[in-house]
Amino acid sequence: MKQYSYFPGCSLQASAVAYDLSTRAVCAALGIELIELEDWNCCGATAYSSIAGLESVCVPCRNLALAEKKGLDLVTPCSACFRTFERVNSHLRLYPFLKTKVDKVLGAAGLEYQGKVRVRHLVDVLLNDVGVEAIASKVVNPLHGLRVAPYYGCQLIRPRVAFDDPENPQCLHRLLESLGTEVTPFPDRSRCCGGSLIISNVDLTLGLIMRILESAHSNGAECIVTVCPLCQMNLDAYQGMVNSRYGTRYKLPVLFLTQLLGSALGIDSKELGFDRGIVSPEKVLAHHL
Repeated sequence: MKQYSYFPGCSLQASAVAYDLSTRAVCAALGIELIELEDWNCCGATAYSSIAGLESVCVPCRNLALAEKKGLDLVTPCSACFRTFERVNSHLRLYPFLKTKVDKVLGAAGLEYQGKVRVRHLVDVLLNDVGVEAIASKVVNPLHGLRVAPYYGCQLIRPRVAFDDPENPQCLHRLLESLGTEVTPFPDRSRCCGGSLIISNVDLTLGLIMRILESAHSNGAECIVTVCPLCQMNLDAYQGMVNSRYGTRYKLPVLFLTQLLGSALGIDSKELGFDRGIVSPEKVLAHHL
């Protein structure tokens, strides 16, 4: 089995437990061993850097220092965590004065970081280490006819990433097509959902969510698939509020890629956390499984 250090992140321990469950189940089925990083801490997410620059690097860097001891690629399913770790690695390479400060902070905790950890998003591992052909060969429940809108969000492939084009991403398309699904047109597939802005500016964020839902709905999607726990929560948990605010009638299940992948691989729905969403996918999937 291929081994990786695994960083689930805070969301997968709380609001996105289904993502963690389905990630572990799918990876086990595909011959991937995820070794959870011992004593990991919150990465601080992306907004933290706007108010506490040094802390926003030191906090996630502690995880990188722990991962470096293991000598494995560090894999995370969360787009926000992935982007945070990528930013830390980039900043430490670009700004030597910053690394000096970070070294001092880590040293106080008996840690050091040499910048050798390769941070990977789970999508990258599925696409490039496992491969769409290998995934397709393991599909036992092909999802023929299921119309899916692949929602990348704003952090998976921006501002730069090696495994896809930030302006015209296709990685989710390729993975979903390997399951037999029909990927629908989705013009707003990379637009921001507002993230945690839903807490401080509800009106603005509901407008962003509505635009994304309408983009998927108007193009015939039966469900939305994402790889970001923050995006999934906004599009799923606030869909009812969007309907009340704008007079819409959206009933689009918002699933994690790993949930749909797990279904195609024949993994039991309870292991994939389908019962943990707000908008039930039961009726949609019943026609295709």
